[in-house]
Amino acid sequence: MKLYYFDGSTTCRPIVMLAHEAGIPLELVPVNLFGGEQMQPAYLAKNPNGKVPLLDHDGFLLNEGSAILKYLAEVSASPAYPSDPQGRARVNAQMDWFNTSFYRCFGYGVVYPVVMPHTAHAPEVQEAVSAACRKEAQSLLRILNDHMLTDAGPYLGGAQPNLADFLGVAYTTIGEMIGEDFGDLRRVVRWIAAMKARPSWAAANGGFEAWRDAALAQRAA
Repeated sequence: MKLYYFDGSTTCRPIVMLAHEAGIPLELVPVNLFGGEQMQPAYLAKNPNGKVPLLDHDGFLLNEGSAILKYLAEVSASPAYPSDPQGRARVNAQMDWFNTSFYRCFGYGVVYPVVMPHTAHAPEVQEAVSAACRKEAQSLLRILNDHMLTDAGPYLGGAQPNLADFLGVAYTTIGEMIGEDFGDLRRVVRWIAAMKARPSWAAANGGFEAWRDAALAQRAA
């Protein structure tokens, strides 16, 4: 299996983590996003969206990070994606929440306009957008802390992580690039620490941590 990816990409990190934990051998094929490789004809022929990640399993091409996570969990019979209908529906709901509510607001409204200014609106527009998204993100993080995470275990999956844990921790830790430490959210802090303690974190997040450290150094300069 090949994974076309960008080291440090928020949407690629969960896939590499899951593959590491499930023992799935992935050939990682770097795509130079900053160099525009994703918009070249050779790549667009594989993924017309011009984005990563993209999975190639013996010619079966699959894009969209959540779909790839579910596919890899299926082919490896990973316990991170429950087989019973209600357990699976719960994981799907958690993943949808991160994709449709949290990441749009926190990632594209709060974090990325700071660390990737080319994604921002005009300054007078971005100020209002960021203020609204910061307020919404605070509410969403409180929902994550108070309702989605519980004291039954450190993970969204309870004692063991499920697919939403891999997806969600990548979406949440991008806040570290702007100095967010989630210090007043006890369960969120515990959750992030538990995910970072897993061997798969080191296997998948070196590029992200280098990017985070560079972003923080630039802000401090």
